[in-house]
Amino acid sequence: MQITNKHEITLPEFHAAYSSPLPREELLLAGGGRAPSGSWLRQAAMGRELWAIDRGVNCCCHAGLIPAKLIGDGDSATAQAWQWAEQSSVPIAKFPIKKDYTDTQLALEMAVSEQKFAILTGAMGGRFDHAYSTVFSFGHSNLQGCIADEQEAVFFLRGQEQLSISFRRHAKAISLLPLTAVASGVTIQGVYWPLQEAELVQGLPYAISNEALAEKISVSLSEGILAVYICWQEKEPS
Repeated sequence: MQITNKHEITLPEFHAAYSSPLPREELLLAGGGRAPSGSWLRQAAMGRELWAIDRGVNCCCHAGLIPAKLIGDGDSATAQAWQWAEQSSVPIAKFPIKKDYTDTQLALEMAVSEQKFAILTGAMGGRFDHAYSTVFSFGHSNLQGCIADEQEAVFFLRGQEQLSISFRRHAKAISLLPLTAVASGVTIQGVYWPLQEAELVQGLPYAISNEALAEKISVSLSEGILAVYICWQEKEPS
């Protein structure tokens, strides 16, 4: 599933078009959070290089997808999946368990040098501290990309960028989360509560749980870093 032109990215739930040029090649990273379904992962992996990040090798193994690289300290992957990767001759970037950076942060740093559009899956649904670290690390990196699975997605806008998202499934909620102290000149259209050149403050993130009026929205930013969060499926409290 290659980029149809240098500004666009397509996944099962959406088609996104950026104002800034994108790398023509794409990289899919499977992390150790909530695993995407096997069918979603197989569809997302089509035409993309696949990396596994520690426990992310589990979902690769279950889906029958041999990653091009395995990154991590091996503390959360199953022994069976790790051995499967070794037997499949997957190159492994092994790190010590006691280290300053998370496996995901190390993988994102390695991905920057690839100069590809990076899609991180298996990043949500687990511990809040890991999700927080991943979102801020991705947003403040030099990596063009997004976080996505069949339930949620996070897009990143930095500086004078614009993003249009066409939904293939109706979105349940749309939220704008500043990743810098202030995100200025924020405009969102195609939603129940639009914004025009608004200033969003990180300490009071109120622009959440918006609703799409149609199957396409657009978001733009003048200054700062903004995470655009989309939710398609929400797990109800038990």
